[in-house]
Amino acid sequence: MSVELTMLVYSAALLLVLVLAQALAGVVAQGLSPMAGPRDNLPPPKPFQARMVRVVNNHREGLTIFAPLVLAAAVAQISNHWTVLGAELFFYSRVVHAGVYLAGVPMIRPLIWAVGLTGTVMVLLALLRVI
Repeated sequence: MSVELTMLVYSAALLLVLVLAQALAGVVAQGLSPMAGPRDNLPPPKPFQARMVRVVNNHREGLTIFAPLVLAAAVAQISNHWTVLGAELFFYSRVVHAGVYLAGVPMIRPLIWAVGLTGTVMVLLALLRVI
């Protein structure tokens, strides 16, 4: 499997871990019974629970842009130092981004997010044969 596809698989695995952590945060914040029910009348999420929701949504959004590009590169058999570096930047920045986001560290989080976006753009530009 190529480095790019490996980073995509790791990114999907990260999403799974984050979703499971989000579910656990919901149970801790709201209780098992309310979270196992229809969730129609839940109170507002507690701060960490809300942060988990945001980090999952943020990673899901990034992954919906990154994944098709990596898959298109694989189908087109485009793999070079730009696609490899872009995929690695995306995945590793997403791991750091999740940790920084969940820790509530201000100011650095958008910069780390921008590194992941840069990785995605690198893969896109390689697909378009700009780089």
